[in-house]
Amino acid sequence: MYIGIVYFVVIILANTVGAISGMGGGVIIKPVLDTLHFHPLAAISFYSSVAVFTMSIVSTLRQMKNGLKLEIPIAALVSLGSVIGGISGNSVFESLLGIFTDEKYVQLIQIILTIITLLFAYFYTKMGNARSLDLSHPIWYVVVGLFLGFISTLLGIGGGPINVAILMVCFGIPIKEATVYSVITIFFSQAAKLVTIAQTTGFGRFDLSILLYVIPAAVLGGFIGALISGKISSERVTQVFQFVILLVLILNLWNGVQLFI
Repeated sequence: MYIGIVYFVVIILANTVGAISGMGGGVIIKPVLDTLHFHPLAAISFYSSVAVFTMSIVSTLRQMKNGLKLEIPIAALVSLGSVIGGISGNSVFESLLGIFTDEKYVQLIQIILTIITLLFAYFYTKMGNARSLDLSHPIWYVVVGLFLGFISTLLGIGGGPINVAILMVCFGIPIKEATVYSVITIFFSQAAKLVTIAQTTGFGRFDLSILLYVIPAAVLGGFIGALISGKISSERVTQVFQFVILLVLILNLWNGVQLFI
């Protein structure tokens, strides 16, 4: 029960911030749970995916109620790519766990790639009026969705700031709209991951009682975050985004160092 309560607090706070910034919460949940080390890497990745998947449903519904309109073709094409990427990313993750006898090497790969994506996202949003590529062909929406779905499931972070930054740099989408497309991408990539787990290894290797804490916390976090997001400016969203990136960077660096101490 103690572990469940700790997870509940971590997830509700992470998903609140994640829903505001479009990070999805997983970019915070994953390194925090790695630090706590209550469960093996595969279980932590699973709990994180369930949390951000749940958050993405609540947050998307709430954002639509806030009146933010989406380009349905863009959302559909990016989502299609994220499904394919989600399946591929989970397959690579499971393969890495099979290749390395010690899971700390897989965790190290995740940490390094997460740090790279965080740095990219931070410096791009810091540039302010940085030019975008203004890609518009439908195939690019699928390709970008595939990449985002792949990297998010491989890293176990649900999407994170890389989603927002890539959507902005590729398509010139404003940050508040990009956060919503990001959360939709998270929904489809994590749904694909969970379905893949169900059809391959199954859920028997995980302590499913933890979900009694994970899911309610994710619902509350997604609801509160979307509520706040609808009332703050794009500038404030950017500030939250950048601040959280710095915190998560420090946490990932700490986890990387701890692996070899």
